[in-house]
Amino acid sequence: MTTATSRVVRLRHRDGRVRSQVVRLPCGVRVHDGALSFVRDREADTVWLTDNDGTLEASPPREDPRTVTVSEPLRIGEWLLSPLESARADEATIRSSGPPAPRSPAPRTDATVLSLDGPGGLLSSANAAPSNPGFPPPCFAAAVVPMADLRVSGHPLVESTFLALGGGLGSFVWVDLLRVCGVPTDEITSIGFESVPYARYRRLCQHSQIPPHERLRSNSESCPDNIWGFPGYGLREALDHIKHGRFLAGLGLLGQLTGEPDRAETYTPRADQVFDSIDVEASRIGWSRMVVPGRIRSLRKTDDGRYVAAVSTRNPDGTSGRALHVAPFVQVALGYPGVQFLDDLRAWREQTADFERVVNAYEDHEHVYRSLAEDGGVVVLRGRGIVASRILQKLAEVRRAGTDVRVVHLMRGRKDEGGRAGKAQRRVQNHWEFQPFNWPEACWGGDLATELEKAERGRRAELLAAWGGTTTADREDWREIVAAGLAEGWYSIRFGGLTSLQDEGGRLRLVADENGATSTLAADFIVDATGLISSIHGNPVLADLVQRYSLPLNPQGRLDVTPDFELEALRNGNGRAFAVGVSTLGGPYAPVDSFLGLQYAAVRICESLRGPARVPSGLASARAWWRWVRGVAP
Repeated sequence: MTTATSRVVRLRHRDGRVRSQVVRLPCGVRVHDGALSFVRDREADTVWLTDNDGTLEASPPREDPRTVTVSEPLRIGEWLLSPLESARADEATIRSSGPPAPRSPAPRTDATVLSLDGPGGLLSSANAAPSNPGFPPPCFAAAVVPMADLRVSGHPLVESTFLALGGGLGSFVWVDLLRVCGVPTDEITSIGFESVPYARYRRLCQHSQIPPHERLRSNSESCPDNIWGFPGYGLREALDHIKHGRFLAGLGLLGQLTGEPDRAETYTPRADQVFDSIDVEASRIGWSRMVVPGRIRSLRKTDDGRYVAAVSTRNPDGTSGRALHVAPFVQVALGYPGVQFLDDLRAWREQTADFERVVNAYEDHEHVYRSLAEDGGVVVLRGRGIVASRILQKLAEVRRAGTDVRVVHLMRGRKDEGGRAGKAQRRVQNHWEFQPFNWPEACWGGDLATELEKAERGRRAELLAAWGGTTTADREDWREIVAAGLAEGWYSIRFGGLTSLQDEGGRLRLVADENGATSTLAADFIVDATGLISSIHGNPVLADLVQRYSLPLNPQGRLDVTPDFELEALRNGNGRAFAVGVSTLGGPYAPVDSFLGLQYAAVRICESLRGPARVPSGLASARAWWRWVRGVAP
């Protein structure tokens, strides 16, 4: 393989401006979560480097080296790529979208390794701190920014009444309710870096093997497009079957909806059904007129009782800009900062830059399945939640196609008995713990939700520990895959923590320890399905807010919010700031990162605002619902 030293290209803007840095790169490397991507244009021998501040172009030779190197920190737009300080000369492999070589030792060159994961890496920075000087303006150094300073900063000043920071599903659900409440589009601004509100969620679903035709872990009434929850996805799907003459399928779904969860599996909607319904609602409420494509850099109080967000914007012509957005009511919904790796696997990737054989389930890792489909192999699976079930299903499908695929499921410990809360206890089979959703159903709006909201902080931690935990859905096909795999011998379960990971002739050699007893495994791939990073310290914007305003944290280390999801320490006169989603996990509401949880939070926020956004009730709610049914704008 040709070393990277002979593959040097110069970056330039599409408008012809030349970047001063020189970078060695392959013809296909992807960094996910909206941060930066290197994409091969196969017809024209070019590589397009895309970030949120415009498009860069590079034209490398046709050969495809597998390393990315820089001789100094490389700035692309407002992203700064820096070499790993601990990198050795032989640690030169970087992730490539070219064909994987899992059974060959990693190529050795004199290249420098780029950190694409971990603290400060691209995957952990959904909203990275600014790298370009002069923005946010110097006045952001103060906790309370004078409006006079903002007006003379030289940056566009945009004022609105409601400001949604994030642009994802959390923002969409709140903005949708604001529109239902009668707020006009010109009073609402949503800022995010994705083209549609579900873009990042859809990407994570696809990577974790939930393609559009597969079903999500959400119930029929959790409808991000429909605040009333009626008709739910299940009824809509059943009526669609009947409408197109598929009467048995429609009647079967109606029976499932009436029989769940005791006499039938809990209904869950298809991913494409959810995304299509959001598209329809986005068009109805005028979502595109309220969205500003950009990346949030910082949030501050202003001296007139409002808030200001510094935003790096992306203009329609592809150029970048900067703007200051001011509003008295702000909702912060920044989502998960990035993918989570178990410590032992993170250390391996940082030491070896092995992005081919050790992967996260939320990354694009299709090369694993392509390799297995061609040559078979052994996969070590970590984690035993819903994503682990999806990965196992995919591996079983690849195996059924005709290759010898074997799965070793490495679990931290045995699970012989399910979690218990009061008289209720979750079911366990083959060390998998089952529950329809990630929280007991009563957490969404039943007695458990009421108990948690009224509980003291310490008691909340106890309740959440009892109700939570890693579970997967009790689906018959998933249980059959596990049972068949154990009986046929291609699926096995091992227990213990990973104590050693080495490269042995192109394969991975793992040593696991369970209570002093060690076992050795050989594998071609490791798939980490342990989830996403939820710590607020992984997001520079939230970390900055906590530090600047000494925001209190709840017992789980997330933002401490009131039952109305307000950040009380950020109250600014009549101005109010709210936070929703996973950054509030551990507070007065359990399922904060679910569809229904985001809708619940939106309702509580709007009810607390009263005058500016009055939630319709009675006949007014019925009229608003009827407009939704007919697709008429609020």
